[in-house]
Amino acid sequence: MSDLQTRDRTKAVPLNMRVAEHRRDLIDAAVEVVGGDRTSFVLDAACKRAEEVLMERRLFLLDEEAFDRFAQALEDNPIRSNECVRKLLARPKRWS
Repeated sequence: MSDLQTRDRTKAVPLNMRVAEHRRDLIDAAVEVVGGDRTSFVLDAACKRAEEVLMERRLFLLDEEAFDRFAQALEDNPIRSNECVRKLLARPKRWS
């Protein structure tokens, strides 16, 4: 990726929305408690939820090369010491 493309991806872009007054008031009350500003609060909450949604995906479609890279990353990662990960990786594969 070129420097120009990288700069374009990190450039701030507008994200506008309309919201009911009672919802705005609720958000503003929370912002007063934690400090900061409404825009940062809403953006942080939206990004956190977007990450949750994407992480909850159960189906990953990968071509053979991408799967091999993914499998190698799992093999190389010391997270294997995590008991939950060990149990998951020890389960029989559904496609075998």
